[in-house]
Amino acid sequence: METLQEDEEYNWREVKLPLLIPVIPEPGLERETGERRRGRDILVAIDHAPNSKHAFDWALIHLCRLSDTIHLIHAVSSVQNTVVYETSQQLMEKLAVDALQVAMVRTVARIVQGDAGKVICNEAERIKPAAVVMSTRGRSLVQSVLQGSVSEYCFHHCKSAPVIIVPGKEDGDESLI
Repeated sequence: METLQEDEEYNWREVKLPLLIPVIPEPGLERETGERRRGRDILVAIDHAPNSKHAFDWALIHLCRLSDTIHLIHAVSSVQNTVVYETSQQLMEKLAVDALQVAMVRTVARIVQGDAGKVICNEAERIKPAAVVMSTRGRSLVQSVLQGSVSEYCFHHCKSAPVIIVPGKEDGDESLI
């Protein structure tokens, strides 16, 4: 797979998802109005952390409808690194299968090189989603203020869509609701 470059600082790679996920055709015309039914685009920022999976599950249960499309975005240090790309691809394939099984939604995945906050905001600007869903790392307020936070950066800088920050799953909390 070849890396496409839009800007010098913006490298990304599409992820080919498993073939067992059917290609969902565009919805037909509505009988009464003649308008085309179109689902929403929902951007979900993911990484390999358990809180990220929790935010993904939350989006499937609380936000997604049948005709929606989930855009999985994973920011990495280098899209040229084969090991990083393959582990990210495996994660996205698993999440795409989960999305189909749980909410029957279409999934598009992209691995983008760069700073996570900027990457998420750039992708939100490109896609124009109905919402950006992301998790927190579960750090304390003092740590977040001193070290900075990707979710806080996106909350303040993402202008094209509302940002939904799903709190981390507590140790004893087994339910998503």
